[in-house]
Amino acid sequence: MDALTAKFYETNAESLATTYDSVSFKRVHKAWENFWPKKECRDLFALDIGAGSGRDAKWLAERGVQVVAVEPTAALRAIGKLHTQNLSVNWIKDSLPDFAEVTKLGMRFDLILASAVWMHIAPSERARAFRKMANLLNPGAQLIISLRHGDFEDSRSGHAVSAEELEKLARHHGLVMKLATEKQSDELGRSQVTWQTVVLSKPEDGSDNLATIRQVILNDSKSATYKLALLRTLLRIADAHPGSVLDRSDGKVAIPVGLVALYWTRQFMRLCNIGGLHQHPLTNEKLGFIKKGWNALAQRHLGPDELMVGAFLNQEEAEALKAAFQDVLRTIKEGPVTFTYRGDRSQPLFSIDRSIHRSKGAVLLDNDYFASYGSFILEESLWDCLRTYHSWIEPLVTQEWVREMRRYKCNQQQELRTDNPVTLGDYYEHLKWVDAKHDTSAIRDKMVSLHQEGYPLKSVWSGQSVTPQSAHVDHCLPFAHWPNNDRWNLLPATARENTSKSDKLPNTKRLNQSRTRVLEWWQAAFEEEGERNQFFAQAQVSLPSLPAGCREFEAVYEAMGLQSAGLKSRLLLSEW
Repeated sequence: MDALTAKFYETNAESLATTYDSVSFKRVHKAWENFWPKKECRDLFALDIGAGSGRDAKWLAERGVQVVAVEPTAALRAIGKLHTQNLSVNWIKDSLPDFAEVTKLGMRFDLILASAVWMHIAPSERARAFRKMANLLNPGAQLIISLRHGDFEDSRSGHAVSAEELEKLARHHGLVMKLATEKQSDELGRSQVTWQTVVLSKPEDGSDNLATIRQVILNDSKSATYKLALLRTLLRIADAHPGSVLDRSDGKVAIPVGLVALYWTRQFMRLCNIGGLHQHPLTNEKLGFIKKGWNALAQRHLGPDELMVGAFLNQEEAEALKAAFQDVLRTIKEGPVTFTYRGDRSQPLFSIDRSIHRSKGAVLLDNDYFASYGSFILEESLWDCLRTYHSWIEPLVTQEWVREMRRYKCNQQQELRTDNPVTLGDYYEHLKWVDAKHDTSAIRDKMVSLHQEGYPLKSVWSGQSVTPQSAHVDHCLPFAHWPNNDRWNLLPATARENTSKSDKLPNTKRLNQSRTRVLEWWQAAFEEEGERNQFFAQAQVSLPSLPAGCREFEAVYEAMGLQSAGLKSRLLLSEW
């Protein structure tokens, strides 16, 4: 959309919204009625592109569909939000062909509606725009595009469109044309305008990336647990830290290689330093990264729970971590990055673009710090696969890692010793990413200090008064399904609410009603600069729709709502 067209929509938002709403969804979209979602279809997810006044998003949500509404015009977006209040509609600012914010969500949709949008996309950008939409479809999903024929009589501009063009793009991306209507008259009575509707479907099929991952897990040769460690590290980052992505272009995704080093370090610390479990057929002394830097971390009592995103390290601790990361990254690059490929070594799955880390003094472990070591690069489709199917792939990787460790003679000897033998449960226990107790002590301590200062503690969900003793710490996005102890995800609630909510996601209505109380809690709990820095550092890497460098609680709240919608889409979670 050019600048003049964008300005027209912004300036005339109210009159345009009135015009849009004068015609019902059923009249405008009757042409594809056979593909409308059935009523009460609460497991369906729809993407409404160019959502305008929210008319279509509202109709879909009232049928039970979970909707992500995309609208680049701020004034129209504000109107749309009012029209869809307390419905399962999440609004986001974005536009084709970039679709950067939508892509970050990591969601797939059962229905994508692009109504009165395609004519605003320049022909040179359409192949890219179509690819973006096709990649967001679930198998069996429908892509609905309405085509406007006829010039504008105002300052907006459009380009010629045709069903034939869409059919060609569909074939290129493996979509099937289900419907292409004849040109039909305009519902608003404009004689110079006609419309066509095209319905495209994505066939039910398998995934080449899943087959590749299965090959790495089960069939690739392994001289140590390195390949499994790298795959599990990437799974963790894709699931827990989708906001860490540095670049997404040309079919590739780049993430901070320092974040890869962090999670590699954390999992091997649990296995080697805490569990005493060997990760090499001989001994852990053969591991290429257990050197001076690694030992310096242990001497300074920096373990996996201390080395978390948002942690603050003094100069000596930072130097130890830098040395450890250098050895870890050398091991990753020379080992699993070099020897993990499709078919042969000419088709590597991963690559590393290293930078020289130059920071000195104390450091905050945030995305900028991790990116200062360089980028870890993988195919966009593989990244999406890791994120979408994390909950299925992770158990398989863990199971194979346990099997691999139990093959090593040094571990077998530990299982047979009479004094405190290693059990099967020990292997799984030390492969957990986050403490099973999901420590919330920092938030409990904060509630105590605020209470002592006279702050009126209350549940964010109901506004009911609580004390530090009676309050429960609730994971807004449930820990059982998405292990995350970030500060933004821990909220005060009553015991009854926490029990009732259990492992469910808060629904859209409840989130909207609790907005002010959540924001007030964040403002009070994270007033001190260091705590606020940690809060935003954690939110930045965990919430993919959060703008880079964001320091606004309101933006975090919006991003939390979108992340909730994404989890529901990927994991099919129940709502509270």
